[in-house]
Amino acid sequence: MTSLTRDASGTDRVPLVNEVVGVPGGIGAAARSARADAYDGWLRSLLPPRDGVALLAVGGLGRRQCAPYGDLDLVLVHAGVPGVDELAAALWYPIWDAGLRLDHSVRTVPEALSVAQDDVKVALGLLDARPVAGDAALAEALVRTAADHWRRTAVRQLPALRAATAARWQAHGELAFLLEGDLKEAAGGLRDVGILRAIAMAGVTDALRPAVRAAHLRLLDTRDALHQQVGRRVDRLVAQERDGVAALLGLDDGDALLRRVAGDARTVSHALDDAFRTVDRLRSGRRRGADGRPVRRPVARDVVEHDGELVLARTAIGARPDPSLSLRVAVAAATTRLPIARATCEWLAAYCPPLPAPWPVEARAALVTLLGAGPGLVPAWETCDRYGLVDGWLPEWTRLRSLPQHNPVHRFTLDRHLVQTAAEASRYAREVERPDLLLLGALLHDVGKGLAGDHSTVGAPVAEAVAARVGLPAPEVALIGTLVRLHLLLPDVATRRDLADPKTIAGVAGSVGDPATLDLLHALVRADAAATGPAAWSDWKGRLVAELVGRVRTALDTGALPAPPAPDPALVAGPLPVVHLRGDQVAVAAADRRGLLATVAGCLALHRLEVVSADATTVDGRALVQCRVQPRYGQPPDPIALGSDLRRAVAGDVSVTQRLRGRALAARGSAAAPRVVWHREAATDAVLLELRAADAAGLLYRVAGALDEAGAQVRAARISTLGGDVVDAFYLVGGWPDDATRARLEAAVLGAV
Repeated sequence: MTSLTRDASGTDRVPLVNEVVGVPGGIGAAARSARADAYDGWLRSLLPPRDGVALLAVGGLGRRQCAPYGDLDLVLVHAGVPGVDELAAALWYPIWDAGLRLDHSVRTVPEALSVAQDDVKVALGLLDARPVAGDAALAEALVRTAADHWRRTAVRQLPALRAATAARWQAHGELAFLLEGDLKEAAGGLRDVGILRAIAMAGVTDALRPAVRAAHLRLLDTRDALHQQVGRRVDRLVAQERDGVAALLGLDDGDALLRRVAGDARTVSHALDDAFRTVDRLRSGRRRGADGRPVRRPVARDVVEHDGELVLARTAIGARPDPSLSLRVAVAAATTRLPIARATCEWLAAYCPPLPAPWPVEARAALVTLLGAGPGLVPAWETCDRYGLVDGWLPEWTRLRSLPQHNPVHRFTLDRHLVQTAAEASRYAREVERPDLLLLGALLHDVGKGLAGDHSTVGAPVAEAVAARVGLPAPEVALIGTLVRLHLLLPDVATRRDLADPKTIAGVAGSVGDPATLDLLHALVRADAAATGPAAWSDWKGRLVAELVGRVRTALDTGALPAPPAPDPALVAGPLPVVHLRGDQVAVAAADRRGLLATVAGCLALHRLEVVSADATTVDGRALVQCRVQPRYGQPPDPIALGSDLRRAVAGDVSVTQRLRGRALAARGSAAAPRVVWHREAATDAVLLELRAADAAGLLYRVAGALDEAGAQVRAARISTLGGDVVDAFYLVGGWPDDATRARLEAAVLGAV
């Protein structure tokens, strides 16, 4: 086998094929064709001439679309000649020795066709088969027979192919909307082009239109550049490689690359959707009338179902359409879950007049109904966006389309995130007084992203302008601006501030203003988190937000701020130390001494528990620490072992302390420079020190210990994790420290990170 080499970044890799067998690198159709020629010549040299044996290439080599670090898919076909296994081994081993990945099979023509009969993936692979070496007549017989067999059986096999494709999409997502999509496997990727080619070869429909062919070539170029950039076979376009790939393709930056990929993936996805619908009509045979034509069924005003698709009624086409027609068609698609016919989309794009400003009531009602359609919203919106209809509704959408979001917790591009948030918000429509404003606020909550400044602040006037153009009255326009400006208020406060502090509750109540707005923000934050991705939400975060909402509601309803909760009576009585473990709560009481919070936090880190909130108080000479925790890796620790270590640690057992320090120090990692931010008026009786840094096990233990050694008294800590970063807020008892004290505390904290 070929030994590994080391690239410029110090990473081990398999040598590029041109270093072994003379296959060239490079990007573009000419480079891919040259690689195919080089592979062909090398493979011919490996197979000795012999009647009844032929080597065929499938996959990328079969299509002459070889990526720089692609693998080889080969079929050795034979006519029952003796010694074929030894011949195959003599062929495969030099390929492996060259460091190439190889997918291979040895079959007779009947065996290959039999497998293709049972496995649609094999059938598709044989459609790409191309003779490379050996018995040309035998190879051509397999190629011809496989193609004929596919054309005869495609209509029967395509449902299985569609089911397998849907499962792949479910696993890999939609390339057009993913920030780190798989160029091959995601919906709209290279594998879907192969399915389009198979449908076209079956004669079902012309699936490979010029726009699809152009998109395919650009996706192939992107994969070539990705291989060349990374130095190995990889299909997932991760964030850290985007700028390098973009440079190789002559694009301005990674964002321009992502937008180009999104556009190409959309082209492929829509073509495949159209092709599968054609297959469905061919297989099922829609209900037809006496004249043999498909029955037209009215589904909404000016919209009818025709052969499984939505088309315009004849009266709508004959008359001058009203400006809301495209929105009403979209509503029909979202509510019936039926696709809009391509010809209908093209007609609407060409002939539907623009909406006046402000919008008529009918158009505004249609938009709200569309946004409230739940899961049906996303495909209907995407279809309309593909044909330019959304730009007519919202001119701001051009800037938002395919815009990357660089925070790692986001899984979608900005446009898809906004639509997904509206779809998620429909689940909370019955919990608010104004579901229409919730849905519109969900669609517009991140409209400020991509503009200079804080997106919540700069997005508010943009959202207000949209709301005014849609036709909302001035008070509701202002409320939309408030939702956009404050859409991060509840999660930020819930995870970074002490909810028992009356000043926290008073600040949120003052910003929100009334219970109806509070309900809208609570629904919006849950919808936003669901549309962002699994890292944006958790059970504990949901409980913290709900607790904050409950406290703020009480303040808004009664005008009274809630009193701080009394400590657990079990902690302030009985012999010390006291350790209580209940669900996600850990409570410890010990003799009053400094450093208890750090000790408890370190012991929890030792047992792989993350602290999400911590409160430290002193009652009658007892130090009390109460924490909310969650397992760092999903599995809770042994409560007996945890309780034992906590008791020993708070009692000052040196052996436990040494274990804590060793484990925490070992957990440190390198990251971007951390920051310390001070908040002077955020608490009733404390000053807030906020640490923004990379997440690491034992971080709270180290920082709390450093603050203690520096003479600061921490009465509460709140830990907010977002992706790989944390915002840790420490409530320091006392007044505003002078410049020298702040500098000393900052140095202590940063030194502990």
